[in-house]
Formats: sequence, C-alpha cells, structure tokens
Amino acid sequence: MNPAPVAGLKVLDLSKVLAGPLCAQYLGDMGADVIKVETTGAGDETRGWPPFRSSATGQQTGTVFLSANRNKRSLAIDLRSETGLAAVLRLVDQSDVVIESFGPGVAKRLGVDAAALRARNPRLVCCSISGFGSVGPMCEGKGYDVILQAFCGMLAITGERDGPPVRSPFSPVDQATGLHALIGILAALLERSRTGVGGTVEASLFDTATGFLGYFLQGYWERGTEPERPGSGHESLCPYEVFEARDKPLILGVANDGLWRSFCAVAGLQDIVDDPHFATNAARVAHRDETVALVRRVLATRDRDEWIEALGAVGIPCSPLHTLGELSAHPHTAASGMVYEYADARLGRLRTVAQPLRFGGERTALRRPPPALGEHGRAVLREVGYDDAQIDEMRAAGVIALPAQ
Repeated sequence: MNPAPVAGLKVLDLSKVLAGPLCAQYLGDMGADVIKVETTGAGDETRGWPPFRSSATGQQTGTVFLSANRNKRSLAIDLRSETGLAAVLRLVDQSDVVIESFGPGVAKRLGVDAAALRARNPRLVCCSISGFGSVGPMCEGKGYDVILQAFCGMLAITGERDGPPVRSPFSPVDQATGLHALIGILAALLERSRTGVGGTVEASLFDTATGFLGYFLQGYWERGTEPERPGSGHESLCPYEVFEARDKPLILGVANDGLWRSFCAVAGLQDIVDDPHFATNAARVAHRDETVALVRRVLATRDRDEWIEALGAVGIPCSPLHTLGELSAHPHTAASGMVYEYADARLGRLRTVAQPLRFGGERTALRRPPPALGEHGRAVLREVGYDDAQIDEMRAAGVIALPAQ
C-alpha cells in the first residue's frame, strides 16, 4: 500500500508555471485531492512550453507541465465571470488549502485573495506565492526564476572565475519556493489542528533566493568583499571541483583533512601531505591555485574510471559527470524508485520523477496522470451542486471549457 499521509485534504490550486504547481503536486502525491483551476483558453502556460509530448490526435502537451501536475484534476473556468467566480467559491467552501500565484493585486481584483476566502471559510489555509513578497518597495514587482537569480546575486557567483554569469538552468528558485510553500502549508495545517482556525502562508522567489545565499552573505559581511565565481568549486573547500582525468572528467570532493590524507595516499602525494601549504583545508584554500594545479597534474595520469574505483575504495567522494541520459539509465536510479513509469490514455507511456521522500520505506503513488485541460470539470462541478444542465449552460456561455467528448 502506497503511503498517503494527507489523504482527505482538499486543495484548490490556482497557481501556474512551476513553484505553485510543484507544491500542489507534492500535496497530491501525499494523498490530497487537488483541483487545478486553469483559464479556459490555453490553461497553465507551461502546457505550451516545448519540448512537447504529442497525443495520437496530435494534441501537444509541454513536458514542464507534465513534470509538475500529476495527481490533480483540472477545472478550466473563467474566474473573471460572475458565474465562474461563484463556482470557484463553492469549491473554496469545501477546501482545506488554496494556493495562488497571481501577479500583484490580481487575486484581490478577482475576489480570491486570502481575506475574501478566509471570510467564507475560516478553516482555510491560503498560500500566496509571489516574486518579491508582500512587503517592501519591490512588492509590486513580477518575478521569474532568472530575474531573482539576477536580482539576489546568484548570477554574480555562478560561472567560471573569468567568465560571464551563468544561469542555473533547472529553475532552483522556482522549485525551492514551491518546497517552502509546502513546508508553510503543512505547518499551518498543524496549527489548525490545534486551534481549529486556518491561516495564511506567503512564499516568494525573493525570500527563497536570498535564503539560498545564507552562507555566501555571511562570508561577504565578514570579508566585505565579493566572492570570486568558483566555477564547479567551493570557496571554502579545496580540492573540491571538476578535474580532467586522462580520458574524461570527474568531480572530486575533498571536504576535510582526513579525506585529504586519504587522497594523498591513493594519488602518491605522501611527500606533500604535511606540507604547511596543504596540510589543512584552510591552507589549501589559501593556496588554491597551487593545490588545484598539483591535483590536476596527478589526476591526468590515469583514466576516470580507474580513479573512481581507487578513490571510492577508500571513501573519497567523487563522481563521473553524468548526462541526463546516464542518470536515467543508471541502476541506482531504477532501484531508488525515483522514476515512475505510467500509462496515460492520451499520451501513451511516460516517465516522471517521483516525490523525493519515502514514508514507511515506500514511495507515494501516482494515482492520476497530468490532466487534459478541463478534463474533470463536469465531475468537479457536480460535486459542488451543479447539475448537467447548468454545466452545459456554463460551457455554452464560455465560462468553462470541457474536453471534446
């Protein structure tokens, strides 16, 4: 039996793109009934982001959407209409959690801000996800992952020492904001279990990006100087970066002095292990160029896999630089259960990355594939009291969109 620790929880997901949808997906993975509320036109914009998976009928669905919207039902509805808003408010009355990521002021204009919703349902936990938060001179600013990577200094510290800034391509700010939102929602639900009253949670890309930089900022405040871009390295550890072996690169993580001594023994560097320039991590950091050059020379003498075997045998952290294909095909990936394979009636057989948790030793289940736009609209509206005639009338008026029968 797959775990479902929040089964029975009802979640209304008004968010789009990545942070909010990922948060809601994880709640769905853990057993919540998640209703994704989308616009009646294109729906969540990531449906239209390439690359695509095509159905047998030629309908295309963006892979970003597929990655963040399993275990949800889709309701495509026009929130700007009086009828559409009324239907969503019926859903709010039955919900435990609402997640939204509208631009500044939009939720209030639509009538779905936290104050309005909690006035109807005091047990509701309302989570708002924004670019810059609700406080401060930037609170009206719109935020995307790359904008916050730039604004908060992340781009200033990524890339090679003498090269240009490099964006972290996997949208870490968006994804981690979704995780912070999830933490906040679960904490608010725990508080509700004690008080009987819901609450509000705010997560922002600015807060997340700034939080990521905690130890970098601590070092900056202490030194008063900006750090150099470390490439694949670490400003506080050495040697701790990518090196070229004779045939292929590997990454080496000598994170303490014990590992350094073990490395020197394997690498035939016993004569310098106690040298004052190298004996401690602080000394190696102070003499980084000299240390890196020395390690680079010795690692270039053998093939990568020889080094991986030799270093791994004595517990020195190291790894090949895998591609996504190599990760996908690795036996550990298969054994870990971190990749689901599933069948979708529209899109055929697909794979997706699991929620990175185990409960009682088990992964959560994939109960529903990512939905087609408006796929569950009729069923969802029936659950809040609409009959088929009313639903058909809403469809004819353009208030809702339903998939073709």
